[in-house]
Amino acid sequence: MSDFSGIWIPLITPFADGAVDHAALRALVRRYADAGVAGLVALGTTGEPATLDAAEQDAVLATILDAAQAVGGATGSTGAADASSSRALPVLVGVSGNHTASMLARIEQLNSLPLAGLLIAAPYYIRPAQQGIVAHFNALADASAHPVVLYDIPQRAGVRLELDTLLTLAAHPRIHAIKDCAGSLDTTLALIRDGRLQVLAGDDLEIFNTLCAGGSGAIAASAHSRPESFVAMYRALADGRLAEGRRIFHTLVPQIQLAFAEPNPAPVKALLAAEGWISNELRMPMTRASDELSRRLVELVERG
Repeated sequence: MSDFSGIWIPLITPFADGAVDHAALRALVRRYADAGVAGLVALGTTGEPATLDAAEQDAVLATILDAAQAVGGATGSTGAADASSSRALPVLVGVSGNHTASMLARIEQLNSLPLAGLLIAAPYYIRPAQQGIVAHFNALADASAHPVVLYDIPQRAGVRLELDTLLTLAAHPRIHAIKDCAGSLDTTLALIRDGRLQVLAGDDLEIFNTLCAGGSGAIAASAHSRPESFVAMYRALADGRLAEGRRIFHTLVPQIQLAFAEPNPAPVKALLAAEGWISNELRMPMTRASDELSRRLVELVERG
């Protein structure tokens, strides 16, 4: 059974002079493997996949998978790297769209790849009925050779996955987890109590609450910086060291708040650029973080 616990990084796509910077991407994979993260997400929202053509998406995924295999080191339920194992760092890949047939074709392309799973949001823009959402996800999960992680993000999709829908989908043998960005404590607690889906916080300010309530982990864009601290927080809470986990989380709150002060991933890219990992480039219609926010992010880096 796949394990989606721990801290997962939804990787940005670095650019240099307008092209994908594959060397920087490889360096980031190594950085996060060394930090002990549980896994990576390729081509999620933070990776700007909507601005990549099909060939670029395939190339980005290939680089991440190759780099994740090269770093080796398995991760367990604590997200700790195990140097004695040769298992690659697990990689989820985002699969987005609102045309079921096209997504089925994409999943068929992905079935042969060594993926931990697929991260799939509700069909965006068209706002289907809940029965349509159930049929859509069931068709995709039926076609997938990999586990499916649901992505409930109504702010972007325009429709939320209602609790009854999620409980229905939890019965599918290949639907294993959810990235929870809906902002409903009632839904989060109901899913944790139901126990069939691993619940991953997708709103970074809710990581502490979700973990304390029994959630499995987080897919956290803000963890691009200081990933060791996010991993330490997770491990502390998983081990029952509540005070330590709370203390670490409180030190991370300013970073999390700045990381989402403007549209993602602009602040995260500004933060990584300030640390020297990437060039601060995005593709239109995304734009770089404002000068004021960039200044505050640089100050955050300098303070350590």
